[in-house]
Amino acid sequence: MKELYYLSIEEAHQLLRKKGVSIPELVRAVQERIEGVEGRVKAFVTPTPELALKQAEEAQKRLKEGDRNPLLGMPAAIKDNMCTRGVRTTCSSRMLEDFIPPYDATVVGRLKGVGAVMMGKTNMDEFAMGSSTENSAFFPTHNPWDLSRVPGGSSGGSAAAVAAGEALFALGSDTGGSIRQPAGFCGIVGLKPTYGLVSRYGLVAFASSLDQIGPMARTVKDCAFVLQALGGHDPSDSTSLALPLPDYTRAFIPDLKGLRLGVPKEFFPPGLEAGVEKVMRQAIKKLEELGAEVDWDISLPHTRFALAAYYILAPSEASANLARYDGVKYGFSDMAPEMWQAMEKTRQFGFGPEVKRRIMLGTYALSKGYYDAYYLKAQKVRTLIRQDLDKAFQRCQALITPTSPTVPFRLGEKLADPVQMYLSDIFTIPVNIAAVPALTLPAGFVDSLPVGMQIIGPPLSEELLFRTGFAYEQATGHHLRRPPL
Repeated sequence: MKELYYLSIEEAHQLLRKKGVSIPELVRAVQERIEGVEGRVKAFVTPTPELALKQAEEAQKRLKEGDRNPLLGMPAAIKDNMCTRGVRTTCSSRMLEDFIPPYDATVVGRLKGVGAVMMGKTNMDEFAMGSSTENSAFFPTHNPWDLSRVPGGSSGGSAAAVAAGEALFALGSDTGGSIRQPAGFCGIVGLKPTYGLVSRYGLVAFASSLDQIGPMARTVKDCAFVLQALGGHDPSDSTSLALPLPDYTRAFIPDLKGLRLGVPKEFFPPGLEAGVEKVMRQAIKKLEELGAEVDWDISLPHTRFALAAYYILAPSEASANLARYDGVKYGFSDMAPEMWQAMEKTRQFGFGPEVKRRIMLGTYALSKGYYDAYYLKAQKVRTLIRQDLDKAFQRCQALITPTSPTVPFRLGEKLADPVQMYLSDIFTIPVNIAAVPALTLPAGFVDSLPVGMQIIGPPLSEELLFRTGFAYEQATGHHLRRPPL
């Protein structure tokens, strides 16, 4: 039998129902895996072994009483920017190193409601600002496929935990690709849902018009199970969509007959790594074999402005959101004798270099005399990008692109060059700007390193994304490979 810690949610659920294993046994197997590999992977900021075993015992009682939710008893990892009552939430920053929230984020409450088990809080780029999880104030996370390489970011701890068998699924947040890029780099499935489909209440804000929580798991079906639990209206979040949630389990059809998929020219630029391009072309050929009609003549002309617009919009919102960290109410505080000096020292020692860089960028873009030239112009570009996608979706039902232009890069390789680091998210950023959903799943491998395929759909098309991803997944089996830990 497959190791318990590498089961999919679906497999574990069937095993629990057949009484082949108990929930405490499943959780202990994952806990032993964490103890065995965490020293090398470093996925967790705060492991919660005692809490996990307590939740496992409670879930086992529910199982005996007839609860059949697929997430009941499933070991989960939570990105450390989601509030967890009684468990510290650091955002991988010195600023919140000792912060213990008095309440749960809505998504955490919903996972508790279905009986999922929290194995711990995962490492991330500080305040979700980064593409490699090297900007954590505590330590970098390592990619399970090659420990000398990054797992991606900012949800790198969550992606690495799932890939390494330290959790059956994880929650991440995606502001410019922070679920999809690390999922692609770690060879797992990740979904950035439609903006507003999943509540952001209790998510520590980075850029509020772009942030979105989503699932990370080993299979497309597992991602659908998690989204089913997370999604739905939340009156505590003013941006939450007041719409009924569809049954995503209807999406699991093993062929793509009647589906028209588009390949945007701008996502196959001259700078695309040769190995990534080869894998993607093979993946698109497979989609055609499964019955999809592929249109190679799609253009999203304003995509070339997406990165520049994002690095005005996101830092501007971060500048406003992070102004609350003044050393007075909670978090890190420098007890200087004078108020302004205390605030200055709190921010000097509480924030890391990348967070400071983005706060300065955003404050500059919002300042008098520059607002129209930068922020307003970026908002206009945002509209153009959304219009490009709307036109594309009139011709096809979904778009197929690489998730990242490269395979996972080496730790330290891009730290000294922020622009090169920012380019890692060039294929994922337009999705957040336009507030549409996108799914990434394993497309293949280059020299034993994972390559992710991104499927982008119109708003609220998650069911279509799951159908497309599921058919490809079943036809290829890339998701069944495991890292050589």
